[in-house]
Amino acid sequence: MDQLDEELILREAVKTAWSVYLATHGDIDVSDRRLCSLSRHLADRLHAGETGVEELACAGLAYLDRLPVDDE
Repeated sequence: MDQLDEELILREAVKTAWSVYLATHGDIDVSDRRLCSLSRHLADRLHAGETGVEELACAGLAYLDRLPVDDE
């Protein structure tokens, strides 16, 4: 898989996971810093061999649910 394919897979997986997360957590801002953490996490998983958009998006949602809630 070339770098362009990886970037497209990662972008779609992040977009999918973030959209679902925002839809189910109305108190989260679109520009919340968790988006950056999600992107890094999914990039790591992609480089570890997970290449399915749906698989990565599900892993991303599970990751987001494990993050601590900000008290800001």
